[in-house]
Amino acid sequence: MSSVRVEVCVDTVQSLEAAIAGGANRIELCSALALGGLTPSMALAQEAARAPVPVYAMIRPRAGDFIYSAGDVDIMANEIALLKEAGLAGIVIGASRDGDLDAPILKRLLAAAGDMGATLHRVFDLLDNPLKTIDVAVDLGFERILTSGGSVNALEGSHRLREFVAYAGGRISIMAGGGINARNVTEIIARTRVHEIHGSFSTVSRHYAHDVQALGFATTRSLSTTDAGTVRNVCNLINND
Repeated sequence: MSSVRVEVCVDTVQSLEAAIAGGANRIELCSALALGGLTPSMALAQEAARAPVPVYAMIRPRAGDFIYSAGDVDIMANEIALLKEAGLAGIVIGASRDGDLDAPILKRLLAAAGDMGATLHRVFDLLDNPLKTIDVAVDLGFERILTSGGSVNALEGSHRLREFVAYAGGRISIMAGGGINARNVTEIIARTRVHEIHGSFSTVSRHYAHDVQALGFATTRSLSTTDAGTVRNVCNLINND
C-alpha cells in the first residue's frame, strides 16, 4: 500500500496547513466543502500555491447540479485562467448533460487549463454509463477520476470501484473518495486496489461559540476542519501495511 497516494480536500488555510503537516501527497482546494466544494477564493489559492505538494483547485461556480449554462462556463474558464496564473498545479472539474459527460464544455475548460493537471470529480457518480465515461475521460486527457463507486461512500461502492480500476487498466487513475477514514482506509484499498484515496480527514472544531450555529452562520459540517493527526494516521496505515 505504500504506493497509494493521499489527497486531502480543504477549504480553509487552517485545513491546508494541517493537511500538509499530516503528510498529504496532494491537495484539492475548495471553498464551501459543506456544499461538496466550490471554487476557492483567489487569496486562498495564492496562499496554497506556496505549498510543497501539488494543489488542484475545484472549479464549480455554484451548488447544485453539473448542468452548466454558457454564463457558468464563461465564469469557470475565467477562474481557471486566474488559478493558473496563481501557480496551482491542476483543476478539478466536471459537467454533464443528458446522463453523460458534457464533452464540449470539458474540452473548453481543459483548453483553458493548458498544461495544468485535471481530475474529473464526482459528477462521474451521477452518470448513466460509468465504463463509457471512463473511456471519454481518458480521451479528454484527464489524469484521474474521483468516485465513490456510485454509492453514498467508498466502502459501500467498493465492488464497483474495483470494477472501475480493472476496466481503466492503468489508462487513468481511479481515486476512491467518500467517507474514507482511518478505520476503513486499509479495507477500502484492499477491496478496490485503488492507488489514490481522497478525503477531508476532519474533526469538528470545538472553539466556536454556540451562537455561531444558533444564528445561522454555520452548520456542524461547515465547522469541520482537517486534522493533521488524522491525516498522519491514514498515511501511516497505508505506508505500514
